[in-house]
Amino acid sequence: MARAPARPRRSILYMPGSNARALDKARGLAADGLIFDLEDAVAPDAKDEARRLVVAALAEGGYGRREILVRVNGLGTPWGHADLVAAAGSRANAVLLPKVESADMVRQAETILAAAGAPDDMLIWCMMETPRGILRAEEIALASPRVGGFVMGTSDLAKDLHCAHTRERLPLLTSLGLCLLAARAHGLAIVDGVHLDLADDEGFAFSCRQGVEMGFDGKTLIHPKTIEAANQAFAPAQAEIAWSLRLIEAHAEAGRAGKGVVVVDGRLVENLHVENARRIVALAEAIAALEQGS
Repeated sequence: MARAPARPRRSILYMPGSNARALDKARGLAADGLIFDLEDAVAPDAKDEARRLVVAALAEGGYGRREILVRVNGLGTPWGHADLVAAAGSRANAVLLPKVESADMVRQAETILAAAGAPDDMLIWCMMETPRGILRAEEIALASPRVGGFVMGTSDLAKDLHCAHTRERLPLLTSLGLCLLAARAHGLAIVDGVHLDLADDEGFAFSCRQGVEMGFDGKTLIHPKTIEAANQAFAPAQAEIAWSLRLIEAHAEAGRAGKGVVVVDGRLVENLHVENARRIVALAEAIAALEQGS
């Protein structure tokens, strides 16, 4: 099974599964992906109805090329098993498991999905939001071929670490870095945690810049008003795309001429630079295709 397919994940918006109006509105939002949430955003007495609403919304469709994840309740709750069975028959691209702390948790979910007839290309994404989960990031990444990505749950993680959730997020950098290492080592996607202060536009912009610099694919969001800023932050700039195209062409031309060394504007270009340039161009093309077809 292919891992972390090349697709934009600049903005992944949480949508409460119990809010039918929000699920409908999501069809017109410019987010790259949507998380239909059956867990934290839904009160216990609304869990069954939320599951029904999410399955019905996905059956109706209309979400274009957006990536759809269903965040289920944990298997230790009264709703987790039924959530997975329902998600298996939905049109979601993936299920998102909360508070993943071991490979066994992933494999239990995988067994339920398979028994419920989930298609082979339905992925499992993992919330990385506890100290135990962070320490087992590589084990979790290798748990199953269905594992497609990590979502950082920085709010729960900060609570468990007893650390301050500061603007620079220094207390969280070790945890973020460990998950990034595991994701990149094993070809998974990885998106950053949410920024909780919706009135702090500058702080949100800072967190996006930090996420880009660290290497995240995008950011999880809690309000539609932050979609545009996240999309801009995590998309390649036009100058970066143009430079990447120049590197690719110069490298190809040098290869045709039998030259082993390529210099562009005084800079030595090696294979690693060309590989990154191809990644940037592919991302830009995927963003364009998503925006045209959404």
